[in-house]
Amino acid sequence: MLAASRSINGHSMVGPLQRVLVCSPRTAGWALGDNWQKLGFRHAPDFPAAQSQHDALCHALDACGAEVLHLPASAALTLDAVYTHDSSLATDFGLILMNPGKPNRAPEAKVHRVLYDALGIPVLGEVQAPGTTEAGDILWLDAKTLLIGHGYRTNAAGIAQMRALLAPHGVEVIAAPLPYGAGPAECLHLMSLISLLDEKTALVDLPWLAVETVELLKSRGYRFIEIDAAERDTLACNVLALGKQRLLAIAENKQTNARLRQAGFDVRTFPGSELCVNGSGGPTCLTRPLLRG
Repeated sequence: MLAASRSINGHSMVGPLQRVLVCSPRTAGWALGDNWQKLGFRHAPDFPAAQSQHDALCHALDACGAEVLHLPASAALTLDAVYTHDSSLATDFGLILMNPGKPNRAPEAKVHRVLYDALGIPVLGEVQAPGTTEAGDILWLDAKTLLIGHGYRTNAAGIAQMRALLAPHGVEVIAAPLPYGAGPAECLHLMSLISLLDEKTALVDLPWLAVETVELLKSRGYRFIEIDAAERDTLACNVLALGKQRLLAIAENKQTNARLRQAGFDVRTFPGSELCVNGSGGPTCLTRPLLRG
């Protein structure tokens, strides 16, 4: 089946990035910084620093040839909305709107839908309560295989709904158990532990991945590059593939970035001390890819 629209596709996380959605700290209310403790931020947001870092992110995306779209302002958005990846998932058949497991994020999908409707981008379906899903838990292993982390943000009911939506299109959905980590108050997504870099290479936080996930990836021929463990808390495993061996990473993770360069990748960086580390969301979290070549 052909893609539902030339303006959108999915099923690859590593092809050349052509169109991407972001949400600036300004739009997400970082200038006010409301409820940052309740939302799990490390400290009160430094809006000027965060906006400057987001501008650097957008410049890097533009420099790689991607069209950068911006989420419109809405009273429904909270600080977490800057991490646009989580509230919708691109497929070749249209967007799937998520139902985030973090309660304050539940309204974000509706804001995403307003933009998609305005752009003429089709919506394939949406996850509804009691199901919860966040796209940070979802990896396309290939065009017909979706790996979904089962944890505190994405539950069994949400995975079942994803399976029902995609089965008619021949997509297999595989559930991947996530570790307890620091507990339900922390944001631990599957993509906190693994980033796909190309069709057969994954950046991993190996000690935190479930054995069955590691064995699944190995059975599919993936090679692993391990992060520097000292950079775990600065989100070293969160790296965005731009396509053609290009990656976008947080500048502060120097040791992990050096390992990626040694492996032959072109690593571009932007500062993420405030924008990323404070709210626990790296380059993949900050971007909702909509079209890859």
